[in-house]
Amino acid sequence: MIERRQMLLGPSYRLFYENPVHVTTAKGVWLYGPDGEAYLDAYNNVPSVGHCHPHVVEAISYQASQLNTHTRYLNEQILSYSERLLATFPAELDRVMYTCTGSEAVDLALRLARHYTGGTGIIITENAYHGVTASAAEISPLLGNSVPLGQHVLTVPAPDTYRANGRDVGAALADDVAKAIGHMRRRGITPAAFIADSIFSSDGVFADPPGFLKPVVDVLKKAGVLYIADEVQPGFGRLGTNMWGFARHEIVPDIVVVGKPMGNGMPIAAAIVKPDIQECFGRDIRYFNTFGASNVSLAAASAVLDVIENENLMQNARKAGDYLCAGMRSLKEAFASIGDVRGSGLFLGLEFLRNQDSREPDSALALKVVSKLRDRRVLISASGLNGNVLKIRPPLPFSRENADMLLNALQDALVETEREGWNSGR
Repeated sequence: MIERRQMLLGPSYRLFYENPVHVTTAKGVWLYGPDGEAYLDAYNNVPSVGHCHPHVVEAISYQASQLNTHTRYLNEQILSYSERLLATFPAELDRVMYTCTGSEAVDLALRLARHYTGGTGIIITENAYHGVTASAAEISPLLGNSVPLGQHVLTVPAPDTYRANGRDVGAALADDVAKAIGHMRRRGITPAAFIADSIFSSDGVFADPPGFLKPVVDVLKKAGVLYIADEVQPGFGRLGTNMWGFARHEIVPDIVVVGKPMGNGMPIAAAIVKPDIQECFGRDIRYFNTFGASNVSLAAASAVLDVIENENLMQNARKAGDYLCAGMRSLKEAFASIGDVRGSGLFLGLEFLRNQDSREPDSALALKVVSKLRDRRVLISASGLNGNVLKIRPPLPFSRENADMLLNALQDALVETEREGWNSGR
């Protein structure tokens, strides 16, 4: 199967894990292989209300039997869903524009920001990932040196609280953003926006302290630069305290992009926009997306909101996440290779080090642990500038029992790596 895949899809399509996982069905927090073997999914935040949730499946099936077309006809469905979605945002964000993917939503957000400000410059963090369209890829350094950043793109260090050495990470990030704005202007570039994932997922998962983005937003406002909150990964209640990650910082972005979990696997995403920005864009530019907000995708998205509310999934993300985080912090006391455990709700990071004193990252150990967890049928991934941070973001119905399985597997994997002579962190 792997050889066929390589022949048909080519080298750009990559697989997870040294020993790739073959899946045929899924349910809840579980993925199943062809022989019924069960894998605990602690990574996929797309099916955020659980794989193949029956309410979402039923909504998709019913709507597919009724109508599935585009947005150029009058239809109540897009209006009622839009009202419902916008009700979860601050009142200042009262317009929505739909796409199929988060990458498209980021692309649209960049167009909106550049048209409104007249600028072209974009500021990002140094290991950001915002998508795979041409515009999104050029602000995604995670994709590597073979995908160069845009000419008008500048990076700033992520707010790494673990290595802050007592510094105020919010003030430091605000200072770096201010310097980037000044550097752009000295080069004759008008800055348009600063875009950041609200939990800095690809930079290594930096959630705390709440409020550290406030001084950054103050700098942006004074400079006339827009703030785009990328909620594609942390949004829809995953962080446990708020529906949207930016809300933990008590700030209001100019544009918010949402996607991935919005349709629990159905292709739907959006840009949520302040009205003056959308009006400026709309006066000059027509917008249409053939499949963006199709009826079937809207049905799935509406069902996702139902499940989040009816099953108290945001509250579960907080409780299950706190339990899992506490368990990982207990492991940190037992294994010196673990430098830090951080995150919010069901979006957690665990950082591996070669040495506790120098805090030198250990990416090889992180990849080995990911592989050993896969062998124990627990699926996660690694993240961060150095690839040394375990990235854990399971479906929101994740339970204490699921967390115990992950913690036991992680402990076993760490014991095994030490027995095999891997670095102990001392």
